[in-house]
Amino acid sequence: MDLRDRLAEAAREHGVPGAAVAVWHDGRLHEAATGVVNTATGVETTTDSVFQVGSTTKVWTAALVMQLVEDGLAELDKPVGEYLPDFAFGGVTVRQLLTHTAGFDGDVFEDTGRGDDCLDKFLVHLRTAGHVHEPGELFSYCNAGYCVLGALVAKLRGGTWEQALRERLLTPLGATHAALFGEEAVLFRASAGHVGPDAAVYPGWQMPRSNAPAGSTMCLAPRELVAFGRALAAGGLAPNGTRLLSEESVAAMLTPQVHVPGGGGALSDRWGLGVELFDWGAFGHDGGTPGQSTFWRVVPESDFFIAMSGNGGSFFGLMADVARPVIEEATALMVPAEPLPPEAPKPVDGTPYAGLYTGPQLGYEVAAAGDGLDVTLIPGPLMESMGAARTTTRYVHLDGESFIAIEAEGGRHDVVTFVMRDGKAAYLHNGRAVARA
Repeated sequence: MDLRDRLAEAAREHGVPGAAVAVWHDGRLHEAATGVVNTATGVETTTDSVFQVGSTTKVWTAALVMQLVEDGLAELDKPVGEYLPDFAFGGVTVRQLLTHTAGFDGDVFEDTGRGDDCLDKFLVHLRTAGHVHEPGELFSYCNAGYCVLGALVAKLRGGTWEQALRERLLTPLGATHAALFGEEAVLFRASAGHVGPDAAVYPGWQMPRSNAPAGSTMCLAPRELVAFGRALAAGGLAPNGTRLLSEESVAAMLTPQVHVPGGGGALSDRWGLGVELFDWGAFGHDGGTPGQSTFWRVVPESDFFIAMSGNGGSFFGLMADVARPVIEEATALMVPAEPLPPEAPKPVDGTPYAGLYTGPQLGYEVAAAGDGLDVTLIPGPLMESMGAARTTTRYVHLDGESFIAIEAEGGRHDVVTFVMRDGKAAYLHNGRAVARA
């Protein structure tokens, strides 16, 4: 398997400063790395390098929650307020948090400090969060919900989320290249994020601890994600023989719970308890922080596992040129291609979709156009810090209530889906439900 050459060539082609990949196949671990972890220092990327894995962390948080369920400390269908009285949306259930169906604003990134009480303070801050939809009504990706789950773990375990993660997952798994704080990451070849067309080093490496259970701080070498995937595929039994989860808990995590409108765009079209489920035979989760991205897939029937991280440029290019062909060659499965705009778009009446849609971190202005919709992205401060600007893009009809961008960005054509109510769009959905203003 020529992983090194493939990775190096794809990274050069797509402007990725540094990347690493780990693959378990045919009973062996294959690893490769290329480039640098930081263009300002020139430190070489190796297979020991750790990257911020972003929202891939959510599967680890979900596993900690399932351990609570196993130990009789929590129930999936009980209101969260019974465990966390300070939580403003206490009527939602643990299951609804795990499945991104709780209904409150998800992109809340308030920094409540580095203290062990940061999640308690975050719960208080959520009293200002907006209501998006009724609990259980639909899927809307919710980072804040996983912060609440982290607070649940901390409260019921009597410590911090980080302590629980180390004691109950990382250490039993045998993970050696993992960091949960900046002062831990400096002990490794830690990757920096690179943003914008000139791949500048992102200055805010240390993200808020309050968002750690959702993915703001966890750093891993790709091999650690492969080992975690092997544990899940083995019904909760780690490669070293240590049981992390019961078979029943893993089965529950991998049982479809909710459908994502329009197939989710960049997300899977089905979700389990914290896990993305792919119709072609895999499960996993992707992740991103400013300038860093992670791809993680488990193909249990083929005993195949892959994790790949990069630190800037077009990470989608790495996925298309490295991950996808490697998966297909190793498993003989066909990974569905990304959607493309139709050559002859079907004319549609854009009136039901036109309007302003707003969320806590971004907004959209949608206007009817002759052959589709003009969608204007209104980025918030966080997106602007990563180089995003107000832009207008033409979308044409794809199918159903879904529309696809004519122009590709980073090699991918964005897809948005409108959730209709009484013949009019109530939400623009791109993995998140952004409500009509």
